[in-house]
Amino acid sequence: MSRPKQKRLGRGLGALLGEDYLAPSGEDAEVRSLPVSAISPNPFQPRREFQEEELDDLARSIEENGLLQPILVRSAPGREADRYELVAGERRLRAVTQLAWDEVPVVLREVDDRTLLVLALVENIQREALNPLEEAEGFHLLSEEFGLTQAEIADAVGKSRATVANVLRLLRLPPSIRGFLRDGSLSMGHARALLAIEDPGRLVELGRRAVREGWSVREVEARTRSDAASRSSGRGPSGRQAAGAGADPMARALQEALRDALGTRVQLREKGGKGVIEVPFRSPEDFERVFETITGRDPSEITG
Repeated sequence: MSRPKQKRLGRGLGALLGEDYLAPSGEDAEVRSLPVSAISPNPFQPRREFQEEELDDLARSIEENGLLQPILVRSAPGREADRYELVAGERRLRAVTQLAWDEVPVVLREVDDRTLLVLALVENIQREALNPLEEAEGFHLLSEEFGLTQAEIADAVGKSRATVANVLRLLRLPPSIRGFLRDGSLSMGHARALLAIEDPGRLVELGRRAVREGWSVREVEARTRSDAASRSSGRGPSGRQAAGAGADPMARALQEALRDALGTRVQLREKGGKGVIEVPFRSPEDFERVFETITGRDPSEITG
């Protein structure tokens, strides 16, 4: 029974975590009871939101049938006495907490941080519980913190390398568009279509219109193709104006760097060692994007 499950988790998962990562033996295999209050959540849990309805259903099932599978925990880092961290089974832990249980059946397993993250990712991916951005953030953590390649991540979670690469590209989206993706206003298909737009300002503008006007993925794809055609013909809104022929090479380089950073046609006007930096915007939404890029703050923090 365990071999098909192992394959479904990903061909490389056993190599990454050890073939017996979920099959503890000897004393560690014993199910014991621990106080619910002694168990802290998984610090690498990629899932940010849990549906109340879903937890209510699980709590009712546990109340009627009992907890059919113990949760998996590890000793808390630093070996703090009588403290544990969740490895797998957060929905079950939340459900029994909701039922006001004092104790919960557990299996104690000593695992490292990488194992903790991979198991949490796999558990949620199998249940299709993560939104695309949560999945991207989990993959990014595996890559940056634990040095896994895209191929190793793909093997671990049972996806293709191309899928992992496409999910990671979502982290290139501007913050406001990532917000739409996180709350479900835009889908993975919408986001992939928007990523074809090179100009961040135009990307945000189309993304917000897509949400506001309820565009389908096909509509967003059509708009991005039209945008690309306009740029190639020199009629697009993102076409850049080259710095004057007499401009200082360093000033030209800095102007280009500002344009890249702000996603708009920044102009430097200098005379006698003094000057002005002009940062144009095309719409109220684009102004908010530029403000957020420069200050690192959400405009709503200022306007309330």
